[in-house]
Amino acid sequence: MNILIVGASGATGRLLTEELLSRGEFVKVIVRSPEKLPATIRDHENLTVIQASILDLSDAELTQHVKGYAAVASCLGHNVDFKGMFGNPRKLVTDAARRLSDAIKANAPEKPIKYVLMNTAGNSNRDLNEPIPFAQKLVIGMLRLLLPPHVDNEQAVDYLRSQIGQEDKQVEWAAVRPDGLIDEAEVTPYDVNPSPIRSAIFDPGQTSRINVGYFMADLITEDDIWQKWKGQMPVIYNY
Repeated sequence: MNILIVGASGATGRLLTEELLSRGEFVKVIVRSPEKLPATIRDHENLTVIQASILDLSDAELTQHVKGYAAVASCLGHNVDFKGMFGNPRKLVTDAARRLSDAIKANAPEKPIKYVLMNTAGNSNRDLNEPIPFAQKLVIGMLRLLLPPHVDNEQAVDYLRSQIGQEDKQVEWAAVRPDGLIDEAEVTPYDVNPSPIRSAIFDPGQTSRINVGYFMADLITEDDIWQKWKGQMPVIYNY
């Protein structure tokens, strides 16, 4: 299977890339700084590296990059510094989702292409009307005002929910929502739920990045898992 990953040089994107390569998949990554990829990934025979910023590529270039690919995964995020939080591009995740979806459609694939987005448990699934305590609503409202990356995460999924939806014949999607991210050396048991089972603000759980990468790889390569979660926003927690 051919898979395109954006955000592959990030902490979770590297782990997803490594997992897919270990499964024998062919992976193309679009990264600004290929040197940030570990040598074990960068030199892998099944890896193709495109050095570019995803939003700087033309529509025609993006269309070519997704042509013939069965899945696209986005682990894009904003750097946790002043420029990353408040500088441009403020809609990195959303604009990438929109442009990559448009590129997929431009190729008119015969069967739907998977789009797997890494998101956050702090973002609710408005298709399910998930119950949110009043205090958490207040905090989320403040985050929308003060932290542009949170709005970007919300709008990216809203684009998939409202513009792609559940019946699109060319793009299918799933948005993976980890809770508090931690680093672990190995995949450990984890639980996946349709909605949060605890408050992401006042009682957050933990999710290891390696588990997120493993679950995203399962969504891409395992059809039964994809059929269970496509069009949804699964929340993943470590046991």
